[in-house]
Amino acid sequence: MTVPRLDATISPDFQLARNASFWEPEAECTVVMSQPSIDRGLWHEFLRGAERSYRRHGVERVLDVAAIRGGEDTSLFWAILDTAGRVVGGLRAKGPLNFADESHAVIEWAGQPGILRVRKMITDRLPFGVIEMKSAWVADDVDRKHLLTNIVARLPLHSTAVLRTQFSVATAASHVTARWVASGGVVASRIPATAYPDDRYRTKVMWWDRHTYANSAEPKQASKTVVEIMALHQQLDELYEVAAPQVSPL
Repeated sequence: MTVPRLDATISPDFQLARNASFWEPEAECTVVMSQPSIDRGLWHEFLRGAERSYRRHGVERVLDVAAIRGGEDTSLFWAILDTAGRVVGGLRAKGPLNFADESHAVIEWAGQPGILRVRKMITDRLPFGVIEMKSAWVADDVDRKHLLTNIVARLPLHSTAVLRTQFSVATAASHVTARWVASGGVVASRIPATAYPDDRYRTKVMWWDRHTYANSAEPKQASKTVVEIMALHQQLDELYEVAAPQVSPL
């Protein structure tokens, strides 16, 4: 089977005219793509849900809502809405990055043996476009939580298509990396794990490459990624002036 890839070119001045969305039938939810500047209500709802989720696990300081509330460093965010319209998960994207030190991963590995490799991996990919995924969360009090987590795991690739970069980078604790890997994410195995945000966690760097994600993604996740990108693709021409990303065979 030929699996499509997500073709794009870097667009540093991305601006939506309105939000876009698609329906995820298996999880029975709507996934909304938006920006803080055009959707303040949804953005604040996303942040409230994220703060509740992070606080429940005792790591709310990692989220730092006060620092990100204005939305200036958020290129776009994704909010997952249940059938009642409640935000039950999502994540946000930063970038495209201009320098490695703009990545939060540099803070997470500060003073650690792997910091030089973290900087180098990011710097080497900057010419191809790198965005960073942050503030991922899924509500604990929902049915089929694993399906929502699978959606969140696909969104780094959706973000590369919309923001026209080749790479997404994120940091993830070891207990969730299997979900990210299933969507085509690759663990940077040469970078030692860091105990971030505290000693309970072993956090790793992960990459999504829009050219090669299908080589490692589970077939169902790869298929859903393409279907959802195409659903967004149909809306993008109406949402901003730059031509929409194209989907073509590998």
